[in-house]
Amino acid sequence: MTLHLPDAGGTLRAYEPRTEPLAVTREAPGSAFTSRTVFSAAHVVADPYADTTPDGPAAVDWDATLAFRRHLWSHGLGVAEAMDTAQRGMGLDWAGAAELIRRSAAEAKAADGRIACGVGTDQITGGTLAEVRAAYEEQLAVVEESGAQAILMASRALAASARSPEDYLEVYGHLLRQAAEPVILHWLGPMFDPALEGYWGSSDLDAATGTFLDVIAAHPDKVDGVKISLLDAQREVDLRRRLPQGVRCYTGDDFNYPELIAGDEQGFSHALLGIFDPLGPLAAEAVRVLDTGNTEGFRALLDPTVELSRHLFQTPTRYYKTGVVLLAWLAGHQSHFTMVGGLQSARSLPHLARAYELADGLGLFPDPKRAEERMRTLLNLYGVDQ
Repeated sequence: MTLHLPDAGGTLRAYEPRTEPLAVTREAPGSAFTSRTVFSAAHVVADPYADTTPDGPAAVDWDATLAFRRHLWSHGLGVAEAMDTAQRGMGLDWAGAAELIRRSAAEAKAADGRIACGVGTDQITGGTLAEVRAAYEEQLAVVEESGAQAILMASRALAASARSPEDYLEVYGHLLRQAAEPVILHWLGPMFDPALEGYWGSSDLDAATGTFLDVIAAHPDKVDGVKISLLDAQREVDLRRRLPQGVRCYTGDDFNYPELIAGDEQGFSHALLGIFDPLGPLAAEAVRVLDTGNTEGFRALLDPTVELSRHLFQTPTRYYKTGVVLLAWLAGHQSHFTMVGGLQSARSLPHLARAYELADGLGLFPDPKRAEERMRTLLNLYGVDQ
């Protein structure tokens, strides 16, 4: 049946939902990847029955949250846990993140799935460099005790307290020296979190890149790889060509990921992406095609998804999680469209309608009829009679 979707101009347009999903979104998963290491940064599922407030602790539906991670593992994807996609610092506090890390790491062991978890400083809002180090150390201990790989995330508290590039060198050097296993360093740009403006000691990206590379060069044996989330493809390519031998580049560029993963004659990026939450099965199939050496086939599968990703991650980029959770609900991975912190209200109805239209056009919904019915319910809730 026809849906009438609102557009940004305030008018309704007719849309005919598809009746069949894309074949790769419903087939049994294939073999493990051989050419790339791929993580999906996974969202959390809120408990819709909890009596919460926007400023209170997150209430998480643990069964649905862990089931979604098993879905990603079943397709061969690694899970990047307790990252910004999980609303870290935007509804999920450190106590909730610590519980998420422990539960997901235990689930990963049972499912034989790969997992890496975010280490930050969000249990404090500011402080001295010593206090920032201590906050990082507390979280690093939780991740390492869980048996997961650590991802050293960018810190709002460090951005506020650091006075020079040397402060970053000191803090990160201290952490890398004590890390039990090689970590992933995460450079998250201010488009994802405005509080991270000037990270690595400078708002000049060339200078910041120099400091970032100095951290890696001083401890190459403790850095498995780096995740770059700057939405600047050429800067990522330039940086990955300057990495020490054996240090991976994990793209976090949700605007340009197909070309960066495909690579060029001088190398390629692995992936740690929020967009691979809704794209999981399709992304996995594309990487398996790439494993065979068929770059054109990989691009043919993944290039059409970029329009959806750019829509979800449009300014203000940090609210991309709302679209991600909408698509998880429409795809049947959760029974409701509720988010911790009430973030389901962070995007407009026209934005959500376009996200549905693009995802449906790609065949991402395993049951298009269910997705249509749920979208119709949402439209009715907003007063758009069908």
